[in-house]
Amino acid sequence: MSGHSKWSKIKRAKGAADAKRSKMFSKVVKEITVAVKEGGPDPDGNPRLRLAIANAKGISMPKDNIERAISKGKEKDGADFLELTYEGYLSHGVAVYVECTTDNQQRTVSWVRSVFNKYSGNLGTNGSLSFMFDRKGVFLVPAGNLDHDEFELEMIDAGAEDIEFDDGSFSVTTAMEDFGKMQKKLEALGVEPESAELQRIPHETVKLDDDSTRKILKVIEIFEDEDDVQNVFHNLEVSDEIMEEM
Repeated sequence: MSGHSKWSKIKRAKGAADAKRSKMFSKVVKEITVAVKEGGPDPDGNPRLRLAIANAKGISMPKDNIERAISKGKEKDGADFLELTYEGYLSHGVAVYVECTTDNQQRTVSWVRSVFNKYSGNLGTNGSLSFMFDRKGVFLVPAGNLDHDEFELEMIDAGAEDIEFDDGSFSVTTAMEDFGKMQKKLEALGVEPESAELQRIPHETVKLDDDSTRKILKVIEIFEDEDDVQNVFHNLEVSDEIMEEM
């Protein structure tokens, strides 16, 4: 299984704990709010909102929570969020993208910089890591009663670059420009993904000893646990044994 789908499954497993689930709810609520402000409250005419709602359902967010988030996005005096990306290196040359959604840019950049500094990292300039990562669409689809061969053929027809099956789920990867096409294909098939997102996939990974890997993952978790942070992507190779620990 490739690195990006491994990380998708790590995120899903970590989300099972109540504290993690609460954090995930908070991040999805923010995404729904931003989507409504950007494109309106009707998911039929707002692809970003439709995706956010699908991701909310994928983590078992109650319908009432989803509706409240949509209502919050419609409030004219509600907070205006900025979507920001920070790039830098942690120790051992591990590259990290931190994607944020915040109502206070100064607070967020100060906090991100402080984490990099505290853990012997270095916050770089925007675009400094672009040559190391590709943006890809990644869909995690529960297999359920799907006919595996037929499903894979449908995914290839919709532009899938890679399809992997593991632990009862398909991980489907597309080029960034085929992300919307894949969304529509899944909707047409009546298939609801557990998650669907644009990820940053590294061209090459950095392999460290187990102790150093654990230390880097703890810093990544610090980033992930911050309310302003929506996603964290990196090029650290994580062994199956350490994934089991997580």
